[in-house]
Order: sequence, then C-alpha cells, then structure tokens
Amino acid sequence: MLIPGMECYAFPSYTIQPPGKSVPSFRRCPEFWPEASTMLNRTSATFLLVTATMLWGFAFIAQKSAMQFMGPATFIGARYLLGGIVILPLALIEYRRRSKQLSARQWALLAFLSLNFLVGSYLQQRGLLITTVTNGGFLTGFYVFFVPVILLFVFRIKPHPIVWVCAPLALVGLYFLNGAKLDGLNSGDALIIASAVFWALHVLLLGHLARETGLPIFISCVSFLAGGAVASTGSLIFEAPTLSALSSGWIEIAYAGILSTAVAFTLQAIGQVHVPPANAAIILSGEALFAALGGAVVLGERLLPLGYFGAAIILCAIVLVETVPALRRRPQP
Repeated sequence: MLIPGMECYAFPSYTIQPPGKSVPSFRRCPEFWPEASTMLNRTSATFLLVTATMLWGFAFIAQKSAMQFMGPATFIGARYLLGGIVILPLALIEYRRRSKQLSARQWALLAFLSLNFLVGSYLQQRGLLITTVTNGGFLTGFYVFFVPVILLFVFRIKPHPIVWVCAPLALVGLYFLNGAKLDGLNSGDALIIASAVFWALHVLLLGHLARETGLPIFISCVSFLAGGAVASTGSLIFEAPTLSALSSGWIEIAYAGILSTAVAFTLQAIGQVHVPPANAAIILSGEALFAALGGAVVLGERLLPLGYFGAAIILCAIVLVETVPALRRRPQP
C-alpha cells in the first residue's frame, strides 16, 4: 500500500518504487519537491531536527509541572492555540505564495495529521498524570521503532538498512539513559506506548505533506490551531479550567506553546522535507538527552554512569543513521 501520490518521489536514503514503475529523481517530480533548488541541504535539515529535540527535551519538565495546576486537555489546548497564533502570520504568507490550492486529498491528510497530533499529545499528557517521568521518557521513544515498522508493513516502503540497526540501538540507549530500569508499570505506561504509535504516524504524515505541498509552516499552524481548538472544547466540558489555574501555569504554557510547539514542531516540519521519516525518528530520539540535561539544570538531578552510557549509544545511533547513507551516496572518484 502506498499513500496516494507517494509513488513519485525518492528519498536520499531510500527509494519508493511501485511495481512496473521507474522512480524519477526529485528534480523531475516538482509537484512533490516544490522549489527543490531552494531546499535546505541534508546537514542543515538534520541540524533543525536536533534543535527541535533540544526544545522538546526541556519541555518535558514543563509538561509534568503544568499538571499541578490544570488538566491535560486544558494544557494541550492552551499551548497549541498559543503556538498556532505565534506562527499564523508566517503560515499565511507561505500559503499565499503557493501557486495552486491544496487538493481535497491533501486537506483530508492534513485533517488526519491534526487528529494524530492531538491524540498523541493527549495520551502522552494523560499518561504523565499516572506514570513517572522516567517511564514516560523511555516509552515515548518507542516511536523510533514504530516508524520503520509502519513504513514497511503498512506503506510497503523499505527504509535504509542502517535504520534497522539504529532504531533498536536508540531504544537501548533510551533504556540506559533512564537508569536501565522501569518503575512499576501501570495504565499510564500503556497510554504512553499508545501515544508513541500516534507520534510515529505524525512523523510519517508530516514529512509526506511537507514535501508534497511545500507548506511546512502552514501545515504546522493548521495542526496546532485545530488540535488546540478541539482540546480546549474538551477541557471546557470535562475539566472546567479557571483563569487562576492558567495564570499559575503561564510559564509552562508559554514555554510549551512558543518554543516547544511553535518553534520546535515547525523546525521538525521543515527538516523533514529533506530527511526520510525513519531517519528523522532516530534523530528525534535525542529528545531524551536534552530531557536529562534539563533535569540536571532545572531540577538538580544527576545522571548515573549508566545514563552517560545510554546517552553515548543514542548519539552513536544518530551519527550512524546520517553518516552511513551519506557515505553510500558520495560519488566515486
């Protein structure tokens, strides 16, 4: 199975090739690689993804802290509406520069992307109410493995072979980074694992839509505003938020809304225009490294020797998944 329209592009690391069809280069497929000559190069795109992981890592503390003042739907609604409003002017400028309107299929995919974004966020936030940050940080990282699995078995797309080495390697690194242990598993952990499935779908759909439309900022903005509106409606019905609660958690909302949402998710969308989804998922696993750093800087937590070992493994996975395909692509002398 292929996503309609995905039969006409090639990633730098692997190629989608339906039976009986040859796959042209992206320069011969402008509808899926708009303005290819102005795109970021692979190194710059990777840097954007790493920057996004840094902002998300520190946001884990804000997400957990905000639960002292408000429910998960209230927090999600506030952060995403704020994030959407922040990038709305840029999104409108980007959309108006597009020569043709989005098709009905593209709007449908955007709606499905927004739904995945909302459900993944809510399940993760709800799980953090029940489970520990240690478990949450590790189990969220399961999307690193879910992305290539979904690519292979659902979309029939073969990731670069190095992905099958680096994805398990990143999971092992996450395990050691969290002290090579898990606290007693509970229903919150099940919610976190379920959220990882939706985050995996988000990585896949975001990369595809950003490449196909050439509108990464607009896509991010629509996802934020749609998710924020639905979450806020749910919070009014089920959580009855108060201005006092919102004002008490304004720092957490501001960080999560502006930096973790408006900036980080938009950087992800732009970066994924040039980085295959399975590779991107492994790079994004670096979020756990910055979460540990944030815990040390903000909360005074100390990383155990096993944690440093895990951090080194994750870094190795990130470096390998980017350098091995690059070496293969390098022209022969």
